[in-house]
Amino acid sequence: MTRFPLAVLGGAAAIVLGLLWGKPLRRPAVPPRVARVSIEPMQLIADGYDTATLTIDASSAAPPRITIQPAHSATVTEVSAAARGWQARIRAGVTPADVMLRVEIAGLPAARAHLVTAPDFTDSANDGTPDFLRLDDPDDQRAFRRWFTFLAETQYFETPGRRPAEIADCAALIRYAYREALRAHDGNWATGAHLPVVPGIPSVTKYQYPYTPLGADLFRVKPGGFQPADLTTGAFAQFADAKTLQLRGTHFVARDLDRAQPGDLLFYRQASDHMPFHSMIYLGPSQIGRDAGRYLVYHTGPDAGGPGEIRRPTLDELRHFPEPDWRPLPDNPRFLGVFRWNILRKIA
Repeated sequence: MTRFPLAVLGGAAAIVLGLLWGKPLRRPAVPPRVARVSIEPMQLIADGYDTATLTIDASSAAPPRITIQPAHSATVTEVSAAARGWQARIRAGVTPADVMLRVEIAGLPAARAHLVTAPDFTDSANDGTPDFLRLDDPDDQRAFRRWFTFLAETQYFETPGRRPAEIADCAALIRYAYREALRAHDGNWATGAHLPVVPGIPSVTKYQYPYTPLGADLFRVKPGGFQPADLTTGAFAQFADAKTLQLRGTHFVARDLDRAQPGDLLFYRQASDHMPFHSMIYLGPSQIGRDAGRYLVYHTGPDAGGPGEIRRPTLDELRHFPEPDWRPLPDNPRFLGVFRWNILRKIA
């Protein structure tokens, strides 16, 4: 057995110690903490109201940042502190999707959770309007009525040159106000709308046009109850005349105008071959004026004398209109009655 002198061993030990002291030992890298996220349930109905709870297990002084893709497939309606971190309420949109939720907390890598929203193609009233378009929430109904009537009334005060070019007859005024009432009324919208004033009215929350399974084709134009195939077979369009709006997009309420609510429509069928169907919007109290009158607004439509005009009579003035065929009275056979949008229909 070979024996090494103690001096040699001592020198080797000194070298090893020198290396250790001269260059610190590297510790294994510790991976950063990751927020643990979970969602329950993992599948929702794309009806605009179904909700899930996103649980975020990570302590943080600031609430997490949650982004959703696709952007309009779901929304975050509430974020609150929980015992071990945070909780968020996620509400489904109306367009079916495989939804990815990205959760960001300062100092931690982003975490992800997945959610599936399944289609809801029910038509509870069998009126051709899918339930995903119906505004069941009373706040949404009020928001729609206020925006619809405000936008229509505003056009009366605009000079013809500043109105949207599409507003050329009674149905066009209705289509414009209806479509724009269902948009998200943010800064970009306000800039493009060219309104003289933008009111502090909340937007509809269930969905915003055109982010629904129908896209830009908002108006029903074919008879029958809603079927999934209607999404691709031309049952809906961006254009609908007054007759089609009455038959496919609204339902009868009464022939008594005292039962009308703001945003309801009046329809007439005249004997004239030129635009026999005519429509008006019941405003109720003005959102622009300060008097106590109840108003309607409508576009006369073009005639041989020119492009027509927008008028805004009071209910009393219309009831005493010089031409009896335009008086909204139960004994006027030309007056078809008060109609309400199908999206506002109450479903038992």
